[in-house]
Amino acid sequence: MQAFYNYSADMESDLKALEDKVGELVKLYHAVRSENLQLRQELAQSRDESRLLKEQMSKAGSRIEALLSQLPEGSL
Repeated sequence: MQAFYNYSADMESDLKALEDKVGELVKLYHAVRSENLQLRQELAQSRDESRLLKEQMSKAGSRIEALLSQLPEGSL
C-alpha cells in the first residue's frame, strides 16, 4: 500500500506542475491574442495613413504638373 501512496503523491505533484504550466500557457495565449489584436489595429491604421499619403502625393503631383504646364517655354 505504501508504494501506491508514493505513486499518488508523485502523480499529484506532476498534476500540479502540469496545472501550473497550463495556467501559464493560458496567460501567454491571452497576452499574445491581445497583442495580435493591437497589431492588427495598428496595421489597419498604417494602411489607411499610407493610402491617404499616396492620394495626397498624387494630388500634389497633378498640381505640380498643372503649374509646370503654365510656365512659358524655355523658362526652366
